Amino acid sequence: MSRIGKNPIALPDKVEVAIGPGEVTVKGPLGTLKQRLSPDVKVAVEGRVVKFETANGSQQANAMSGTMRAIVANMVNGVGKGFEKKLSLVGVGYRAQAQGNKLNLSLGFSHPIVHMLPDGIKAETPTQTEIVIKGIDRQKVGQVAAEIRAYKSPEPYKGKGVRYADEKITIKETKKK
Repeated sequence: MSRIGKNPIALPDKVEVAIGPGEVTVKGPLGTLKQRLSPDVKVAVEGRVVKFETANGSQQANAMSGTMRAIVANMVNGVGKGFEKKLSLVGVGYRAQAQGNKLNLSLGFSHPIVHMLPDGIKAETPTQTEIVIKGIDRQKVGQVAAEIRAYKSPEPYKGKGVRYADEKITIKETKKK
């Protein structure tokens, strides 16, 4: 069995895990998340601990036990604390403004970009050059951050573009005559 799959998940207070036919439901103070279960993995809730086992000894079941454990652990953290990604805009005139479920971006193009946020995702702009994306689903938060970054990814000569707050951009040296 995978090393990650062997580790049980300790449930924090106010978080409940329910195992139904073919799916896991996690409820917490921030919301509810559901995930389909793989038939290769057995999930059991024992008190305040969730344990994972392989249904058979196959390599596929071994891999899926670790994957399911990681997904459920992220669900438990998401409904308990939530996830956030920070993006920063680097460039003259690059701005962002959050309005409800829309994110208005000005990234040096001839037109403004309006990015619609999916359900369960919120965007905040503490300053005009910072974006904070928050939500309970880790995969959705990361996907929205990647979509926003893809509008204008950092270029290697001046470093202008949309980057993650902790991302390091290696600046290339320009061509010499």
